[in-house]
This record gives sequence, structure tokens and C-alpha cells, in this order.
Amino acid sequence: MVRISVPTIPHSIISSATSTKTISPAAAIERIAEFLVPGNVAVITGAGVSVDSGIRAYRGEKGRYLNPNYKPIFYHELMDESPKGFTYRQRYWLRGYLGYKPVKDALPNPTHYALAALQYKSIVPKLITQNVDGLHDKAIAHLWNENTTRERILELHGSLRKVNCKYGHVTERETFQEWLSAANPQWKEYADDLEATNQRPRTNPDGDVDLQGVSYDDFVVPECPSCLLEGKRNSIHKPELIFFGESIRPEVRDRSFHDITTSSRLFLIGTTLATFSAFRLLKHAIELRKPVLHLNVGPTRADGLPGVEKIELESGKVLREVVRTLLGEKVDDDIVVRELLRSGEVRRPREDE
Repeated sequence: MVRISVPTIPHSIISSATSTKTISPAAAIERIAEFLVPGNVAVITGAGVSVDSGIRAYRGEKGRYLNPNYKPIFYHELMDESPKGFTYRQRYWLRGYLGYKPVKDALPNPTHYALAALQYKSIVPKLITQNVDGLHDKAIAHLWNENTTRERILELHGSLRKVNCKYGHVTERETFQEWLSAANPQWKEYADDLEATNQRPRTNPDGDVDLQGVSYDDFVVPECPSCLLEGKRNSIHKPELIFFGESIRPEVRDRSFHDITTSSRLFLIGTTLATFSAFRLLKHAIELRKPVLHLNVGPTRADGLPGVEKIELESGKVLREVVRTLLGEKVDDDIVVRELLRSGEVRRPREDE
């Protein structure tokens, strides 16, 4: 039996991490702008870019999980048709039911809008995100239609927007949330109370919440109506995102490699690259001898790799000014860019303040 574990940064990197050479925000802005000047830059983002939107990252500045009780459900557990698999789905969907709204309601922060400006100006033709929160889409949705967005932004690990049943029937997540509410009125009341008192449980970037001392036994996972119409009974559902232990679809994997291959350089933002799906893209860029710049706080899987230049700063402190420096006087001439650089609020998770 193949052993599946949660991807993480090797302990040897965390234990041997030393402070990166300090650089002032002003110097960082100049260096990043200089790196982006040639254009045709591919960008890979991670959970760190969404922290300013109130979505807690998996790992903190020391590279370790912020939630020591983090125990995700693996793909094979969620799809298990045995009674044990049913209990896994009860746990997942109760926690996901409570955690979806904080992620759905999150708004793009200045980093998202700065990247939207770079995409709008075609300096960053392709953006690959490991995040499933849809915030990159929200930042540029008023400028691009859905087709353009999907051509320019690749969600490497999927999104929370849709739910698939075992037989392939697709449901919008908002509709599925309504099904969960109708099937679990007691939990809807609990969720409404949390909302009314602004007491949301600790939420992970994938919409999973940390619940302690809670029984999942009474949570009802609804059956798929489309399956019932076909004479089948089925309550096995999965959000349209990649679970630990699940393979990325070949077309997504191939496109991610193509986006790196056709770019001139690679800019990594807010990611520890703990997941191999992202780390292998960095390795691909290095093999192709692309210039690589990494903007992140804390240890990462890329630390010490030849060909990777790292700046240890939060993207929210510099990226908006990077765009202004890069475009110079053109910023004042472009009403769209000006508006993008004025947009975005910072609402960090309470525990991180």
C-alpha cells in the first residue's frame, strides 16, 4: 500500500534556515521592477498572497504549520464507499459547510490588484495559482470575460466554486451549500449564529475549518438529485479541487508546464513550494535556465537552489509600488491601472494580527 502524507518543507531546510540577507522595501521594489521589465513573466502564487484578505496561510514564518491540529482528508478517504468513507465525508462537508462562506466572502487585497495590473498590461501573460479562493479572478473580473480569465489564470489545484458527484454531475457550490442547509437545519442555525456574532471558526485556505470537540455523526450529506433521476442513490460529492493524494488532471499539468516553457522568466510570490505540483514547475524553469525571483517570508523548498534569487518580504508591502515604479508616468495615463492600484483592503486573520 502506498503511503500518502501531507506535503511539507523538508525538516533539514527548516532546521538549518538562516535569516536571509535583509533588504529594504525600497531596494526590493527597485529589484522586482527591474526583474519584471523584460516582460513575458510567468507568476506562481501561493497562500501567502491571500493572508491580507483574511485567509490564513498553512504555514507561518518559520515554515511550520500554523494549525498544529491540521489533519486534512485525503482523496481516497473522501471517495471511499465504505461506512468509514461515509464518516470522512460527514466530517469534510460539515467543516467545509462552515468554512466556505469566509473564503467566498473574502475580497482581493492590494497584491491581487497589483498582479491584475501586471496582467492587464501583459507584463505577466500567465499566472498560475495554487490557491482555490478565486481572488485572482475577482480582482480582474470587471476587465476580462470568463474565457480570457481561464486562458490567463490557471488554478493549479482547482477551486471551491463547483462540486462534482461521483458520477460526474456538476453543481454550483452555492446550490450545494443550500442543499446542506436544508438537510441540516441545526447546523444552519449554528452557522447563522456564528455569522451574527462574527465568530467564525479558524479557517484553512481550502475552506476547511478547525472544529474541536464536535460530533459529526448527525451531519447529513445530501444525495445527488441528478443521480436519483437516473435511478441511482449517491451521496459521494467532491469539490472541484485537488485533494492530497489526488493527481492533477493531465491537461492542467501539461498547461502549467507549457506556461513556464513559453515564459521568459519566473516570479514566485507567497509560496513555500511545499507541494510537488508547484515545486516541479520551479525545477522545470531552472532546467530551462529561466531567471527566477522568489518573494516570500520564511523557509521554502526553493531555499538554496542555484538560480533562485529570494527576497524576504511580504508581497503586500511592495508589489503595488513595484507596478508604479515599473510603469512610471504611464500609471497616470491609464485609468484602469490607476483604479487597480487604488483597490484592495488589508484584513488579516485575527490570529495573525
